[in-house]
Amino acid sequence: MQRIILGLAVAFLAIAGFIVYSSVASSDVKMYSSPTCNCCDLWANHLEAEGLSVTTEHTSNMAGVKREHGIPYDMGSCHTAIVDGYIIEGHVPVEQIKRLLEERPDIRGLAVPGMPIGSPGMEGPNPEAYDVIAFGGADGSYVFDHIEP
Repeated sequence: MQRIILGLAVAFLAIAGFIVYSSVASSDVKMYSSPTCNCCDLWANHLEAEGLSVTTEHTSNMAGVKREHGIPYDMGSCHTAIVDGYIIEGHVPVEQIKRLLEERPDIRGLAVPGMPIGSPGMEGPNPEAYDVIAFGGADGSYVFDHIEP
């Protein structure tokens, strides 16, 4: 009897894991960026390489996009994306986006303020540590993850 229960539990966990993975892998990302920003395209490539579908809308009014989506000024970066109702501001790694979609915290979104060297789309010599910030929740902003080079 214990083996049957254990077998059913393992099967349930496998199915639940597949459902979560499938919903994350099939998420569509809408990215707003300047038509002349190459690092935004590189970030989109990073997401697509990990199974996310990215649609880009070029605009010359990124400040308006950020205002419309309620992105705090100190969280700003070069591009803004929307995925499953969450705001993704800047060069947030795909691993943190997938974690966000799995955990579904009560926040507006994630941001990597500025354009830190070594973040996805900003690869280069001398990568630096940076924080992925959760913002727009009841608890204010907090470090969602710390990334070391």
